[in-house]
Parts: sequence; structure tokens; C-alpha cells
Amino acid sequence: MKLPTPKFFDKIPGLNWSIIISGIIFGVIGVLLVTAGNPKHTGICISCFMEGIAGSIGLHNNPRMMYIRPEIIGFILGAFIISLLSKDFRPSGGSSPVIRFVLGFLTIVGSAMFIGCPVKMLYRFSAGDLTALAAIAGLIAGVWVGVLFMREGSYLGDENPVNKLNGWIIPLCAVLLLVFVVLKPSFISQSTRGPGAVFAPLWISLAAGLILGGLTQRSRFCVVGSLRNFILANDKSLLIGLILMIVAAIVASVLTGQFHLGMYDQPGSHLSHGWSFMGMFLTGFASVILGGCPYRQLILAGEGNTDSGVATLGMLAAAALVHDWALASSTAGPTFNGKIAVLGGIAFCFILAMTSRE
Repeated sequence: MKLPTPKFFDKIPGLNWSIIISGIIFGVIGVLLVTAGNPKHTGICISCFMEGIAGSIGLHNNPRMMYIRPEIIGFILGAFIISLLSKDFRPSGGSSPVIRFVLGFLTIVGSAMFIGCPVKMLYRFSAGDLTALAAIAGLIAGVWVGVLFMREGSYLGDENPVNKLNGWIIPLCAVLLLVFVVLKPSFISQSTRGPGAVFAPLWISLAAGLILGGLTQRSRFCVVGSLRNFILANDKSLLIGLILMIVAAIVASVLTGQFHLGMYDQPGSHLSHGWSFMGMFLTGFASVILGGCPYRQLILAGEGNTDSGVATLGMLAAAALVHDWALASSTAGPTFNGKIAVLGGIAFCFILAMTSRE
């Protein structure tokens, strides 16, 4: 049974307490994770966290980005557990898996250009980082272009039920990563300096991930999905949750002393605003074709969607190669290789969207 929604939101179809609570808790938990030890402005960042995991298991050699982030494990397992309890765990897939791998890859390439995924982008903005404005504009533009192609019939195909074991693979991988975090075998690396050496305590991070994974599995919270639904069908339900997340994060940032309004001297940022726009444009465009942002892909993978599982593997591959191929930006700005990769990724999305119209 759904809880009643406050009268203020009565006129918004589909809005319920799960969306309201998810937005508020998402905003607060991200800020509190920074207070607990995560890097500044990086309470939650799917691209940064995936880069840490990739480095820790030996997929890249950047010594500053090596740590298996328990939050990622929690997102997947939280969604998995709640989907089992609510009988939402229905493994399905088979819709253009190779293309989804590439699109998952590109969402991280675009995020690496900005130095953060769409979730981190909102946390950076909520902490007063005005360099995030260019990325926000780029994400909205990318989603808008993706929606235009959706209206023209661009579609990757239908999903079909698959053997249940398929849906267990990504959750089991998350369990394996948790074993690695706890037991710390010799083949797992961990940074001693840089962002990979800055983290909240294991059980706090894992608990935060489990809470958010479970909540957003029920509410369907998604940064890109919120914008897509509003642009496509004037559906404000998820957008209200997104706005509440930003407001809650701003309040929490102010109360914890993390709010610093300005464009200069912001942690983990650069001033190449045009490339921040282009990077998040790519992430938004690719995410619309995929059906959700990088965070949403983890939640869907946790509840048995093998297409999102393939996208997640593409994200992990990108998290490794953005370092080995020098695609990731730094505080000094974007790299030449990164610029080429973003432009190539945008071209791929346009070609895909034009050739996949029904």
C-alpha cells in the first residue's frame, strides 16, 4: 500500500512518498558521506567510483584511483534485495547488448571529461560549485536531443525474459567485490594517495549504498529519467524528486560547512566549460538511448536487467581505459585524447539514433 502524498503534490500524477523520500535522502546522504570521509564534492559519483574499482582489480595503473567503493556494491545489492522482496526480480534482456556496452562506455567517457557523473554534477552544484552549470546545461541538451530521436521512433529493441541465472550475475559480482573489500587479498590494490585514499568507513559507505539502492529501486529515481520524462511527456513526478534532492543537498552542505559559492578553487573541477558541456551532453544523449543514467543502470542491473548489466560492464571498461588512454580530465583541464573521444562518442550516438528508428 502506498502512503498518501501531501496535498501540495496532489496534482502531480504518479508522485508518491517513495519519490519524495528518495530525493531528500539521496541529497542528504551524499553530503554526509563527504563528512564521513569521502573526497570533497564526491559523496556519490558513479564514474569516479567505477574508476576506483577498475584500478583496484588491476584494470588500470593510475595509483591515485584504486579503491573498491562499497557504495557501488550497496547500490546493486540494495536494489537486488528489495526487488526480490517485492517480487520485481524478473531477469530480462537481449536488446542490442553490444550497443548497450558501447553506450555504457560512452556515459563514463562523457563523465570523465567533466570529472563526475550526473549525480556528482548535482552534488557539486549543491555545494556552490558554479562550474557545474555548464555541465547541467550540457546534460539537459543531451537529454533533449535524445528525446527528439525517441519521438521519431529511435529504439534499441524489446527485452525478453531470460534464464534467472543471468539476472544473478551482476549481484554475485557485487558480493565478490564485497569479499575483496573485507578480506583484502594480495591481488587487490588500494591507493595510498589521491582520491582513492580518501573514503568513508566501509560499513557507513555500504549502508548508504544499500539504503539508496533499495529506495531508488522502488521509486525509479534517475537523474536523466527525470529530465527525459519531463521533456517527453511533461511528467513532473521524478523531476520533483530530483529538485528535492538538490534542495536537500544544498541545505546539508550549508549545515555541514561544505558550501562554497564560486567558480574558482573548487575541488575536482576545471574551467574548460565548453568541454564540460560537451562531456555531459554525451552522457545525457547516451543515457537516454540506454534508458537511464549510469546510476540507474546499476539499479536495473541489480534487479535482474541483463541489458543494464552489459551497460555496467561497459562502464567498468571505460573506467579503466579513461586512465590508460588518457581520456580523463584533471584540474588542469581536458586532454586532447579526451576531446577526440567525446566528439567521436557524440557522432556515434547521432549515427545510432538515426539508424535505429522504427
